[in-house]
Amino acid sequence: MSGDIVIRAEALGKKYLIRHEAQRERYTALRDVIGSRIGGIGRHAANLFRTRTAVPRNSSEEFWALKELHFEIRQGEVVGIIGRNGAGKTTLLKILSRITEPSAGRVEIKGRIASLLGVGTGFHPELTGRENIYLNGAILGMDRAEIRRKFDEIVAFAEVEKFLDTPVKRYSSGMYVRLAFAVAAHVEPEILIVDEVLAVGDTEFQKKCLGRMGKVAKDGRTVLFVSHDMRKITSLCSTGILLNAGKIEAQGSVADVASTYLEQRDSREGVADLTNRGDRSGNGDARVKTVELLKSGTRTATFAFGDPLTQRITVDVQRRIGASMLAIVITSSDGVAVHELLNVNEGCPWVAESGCYRFEVTIPKLCIYPGTYSVDLWLTDKYSGRIDYITEALKFNVIQTPESKLRPLDRANGLVFQRSQWCCEKLQ
Repeated sequence: MSGDIVIRAEALGKKYLIRHEAQRERYTALRDVIGSRIGGIGRHAANLFRTRTAVPRNSSEEFWALKELHFEIRQGEVVGIIGRNGAGKTTLLKILSRITEPSAGRVEIKGRIASLLGVGTGFHPELTGRENIYLNGAILGMDRAEIRRKFDEIVAFAEVEKFLDTPVKRYSSGMYVRLAFAVAAHVEPEILIVDEVLAVGDTEFQKKCLGRMGKVAKDGRTVLFVSHDMRKITSLCSTGILLNAGKIEAQGSVADVASTYLEQRDSREGVADLTNRGDRSGNGDARVKTVELLKSGTRTATFAFGDPLTQRITVDVQRRIGASMLAIVITSSDGVAVHELLNVNEGCPWVAESGCYRFEVTIPKLCIYPGTYSVDLWLTDKYSGRIDYITEALKFNVIQTPESKLRPLDRANGLVFQRSQWCCEKLQ
């Protein structure tokens, strides 16, 4: 391998055998046994002259969890590995962590690896947290002196001082993850591999872990990160690999790979038929029938930061309503109203006779922070009040792209990004 390549896979594959048991006999009742005994004597002679039917035996088939993978990862890269459940992500990480052997091809790895692939990986449940730090550290390649030198830092990071001498079998899953990640992150590996297990921890600890992985990357080490949270992937990683049915479907910049994944995942989304929604409220004089999200004329539920977003809404009016107001509220995943769009604020008054109407509402530049959002819909008039109200009519995702030339956007800094003009002058 050339100097800056730390992982190279060539025609990498992993095969498993799936066994199928033959169909078993049905349950036999006592009356069946008695009946068979009575009739068995007469049938015995006849059966001697019949051809016996072969009993099906257990069978097996090959399943390729990974097949023909080719990729190279350079030193210092932070790589997001994404894909649906069953795509082969964990199998790939197990091969790279040398937990399992490939069935085909080969992989070359240069440098020490620390991996966190499951809650409590490498821990002994009967040992205390203190003892497991030494055990797990030794498994990951640290000698006793190195573990002793970093021990206090590991404990402080994991926030388990109070339970350090308690057997880990009594730990919660969150405590397991905190301690396991703390050990893995302080090994100072050339390559750090982290699976989805961080989802077990609380929000503050997840943020701390992401910060630690960012520090590892800034120190020139390589990070491989698996997550279904595209906000974490796009904020932390520079490149991405998309797996689908054990094969690489896309690789390159993390923004492009994440967009491909989300567009595939959301291919049936971006539109909602609300006709039969039973959780709506209002007097029913008019009802929202459908809502659809489009980007440059194409239906989608995934938008990059700064993309135009068009919402196409159809409303079925049963009887005349006057001075009508249609409100579109964009709400964050934690229930915070981020933005409200009103027809009356944009010079689009609406007095509706009975019939079907279609609205198109466009946000030229979507400047809300990356995350998952929902669309709530209000339909009211000044005379009869609430006509139709639906929360979470549909959901959509916002991701960040490197082209935005912004630092990674973190929801902790706000919900809406607004550009501003700055100047500075020295007064004296």
